[in-house]
Amino acid sequence: MQARTTRPSAGRRGSTTYVQTLEGARGVAQVLEGASVLALDCEAAGFHRYSDRLCLVQLSTPSGTFVLDPLAIDLTPHLKPVLEDPERRIVMHGAAYDLRLLDRDLDTRIANLADTQVAASLLGETGVGLQALLARHLGVEVSKRFQRADWAQRPLSRQMIDYAAGDTRHLHRLIAVLEKGLRERGRMHWAEEEYRWLATSVTEADGDGTEQDPVTRIKAARRMDDRAVTALRELVAWRDGIARALDRAPFRVVGDAALVEVVAARPRTVAGLAAVKGFSPRLAHRRGRSLLDVLERVERLPASALSPYPRRARRGERPDPEEEAAFERLKRVRNRVGERLGLDRGRLMPNHVLRAIVAAMPGSRDDLAAVGEVRRWQVEVIGDELLAALG
Repeated sequence: MQARTTRPSAGRRGSTTYVQTLEGARGVAQVLEGASVLALDCEAAGFHRYSDRLCLVQLSTPSGTFVLDPLAIDLTPHLKPVLEDPERRIVMHGAAYDLRLLDRDLDTRIANLADTQVAASLLGETGVGLQALLARHLGVEVSKRFQRADWAQRPLSRQMIDYAAGDTRHLHRLIAVLEKGLRERGRMHWAEEEYRWLATSVTEADGDGTEQDPVTRIKAARRMDDRAVTALRELVAWRDGIARALDRAPFRVVGDAALVEVVAARPRTVAGLAAVKGFSPRLAHRRGRSLLDVLERVERLPASALSPYPRRARRGERPDPEEEAAFERLKRVRNRVGERLGLDRGRLMPNHVLRAIVAAMPGSRDDLAAVGEVRRWQVEVIGDELLAALG
């Protein structure tokens, strides 16, 4: 199967062309160059595979949709010039994850972004998933049948290709409806700032460049003693090695909860491991001996060799009373303004940004705008009240 065109179902707009060849990709790039606005979505394999590699790229013009296969061809030379053109608007939904996929796998960074999820959230809408928005604003019902499909499998069925195309086919109309509402409420400049922030955030380094300790992703680890935390960390690494070898998502090898149960039970035999709640007996009999070896090795470690839960991530560390009082005042302001504007509290300003403001103690609007992730539109709508609350 190289390239094929499917006819749309009733009520859908334009045909869908599936592309797996260099010749097809060149042809698509030529078509896209003539469009001033494109709708874009990606499918990845992270739910099933060890790597969340890019598996499909869907692009829609107002008249047709293209589904391109990056596992079959290198799409970078064909899509990068199109998607990075600042004169061409790229409409996406919930773009953050896909922007990172495009940056990592196609060396491509969107220059002129619009995001339907962002637009809807700034209108104060509840239920900003694509399915809900399409039904509410366009009367379009979309299936969730392949929402968790393995997009790395080949060949893809016609139904999977058509499902993938549905994620972009209606975005042109949806963004028009949402941005009409934003303009009517004087919030379009809010959205434009959020679009720019989202598009540029993908190129910024995360944190200090150090790798996150895997136990911090497991809530139960916070309550464990040092030896148990060390054992859990080693078991996560054990699982990761198996997942990588099988090209399978780690949770599909064994879930976090089962690993926590293993640490608590500390089984001594394969049969004991197989009896642990949530642990696959088949995995226990095939790979369990190596896991037991890990537990035994951790048991023999002296206390000085144990690696505890990262102290700064532990709960229970009491904040400075004055800072906590200031944070609570800012929260009350944020909540009151959010209710007045009809915005979700976290959408108006998340708690971690409020804490950053408390730490910075800005004295003016310009100082406030210079704090971390604070946007200019936020300074406009809530800045004076935040500054007053800081005293």
